[in-house]
Amino acid sequence: MPRAHHSVTSWTLRLIEREKEFVNNSSVHFIGVNDSETQVIGTCSISNIVRGVFQSCHMGYSVDKGFEGEGRMQELAEYTIEYVFSEIRLHRIIANHMPQNKRSEALLKRLGFEREGYAKRFLQIDGEWEDHVLNSLINKNYTG
Repeated sequence: MPRAHHSVTSWTLRLIEREKEFVNNSSVHFIGVNDSETQVIGTCSISNIVRGVFQSCHMGYSVDKGFEGEGRMQELAEYTIEYVFSEIRLHRIIANHMPQNKRSEALLKRLGFEREGYAKRFLQIDGEWEDHVLNSLINKNYTG
């Protein structure tokens, strides 16, 4: 993947494209940048927002390898979770990870997510169907 793919400019263009999804209340996308605001250090996206009896969404995230272990992804995810629970007012956030991704597993645990299951051949990644651990975080202050 070209380095420019993760530039602030590239992400700005993608976020403009996703504005329509935000207006339609189907997704919200956040990016974290370095102190000089010249490099994207991580992303956190809320998608598949479903209302009605479900009141839930999916959270996806990624962090630049150069910023792993610095707590930046946790900070961005915490901000995202607070936004989902206080602004969008959903009951549940679902976030899944591949079993071998121990960093992701540890992050979700620190954020308060609980393991709820295991899905075989859940997502196709780089042409391969990958198993995933299913996790969720419940909004304890949800009032419906």
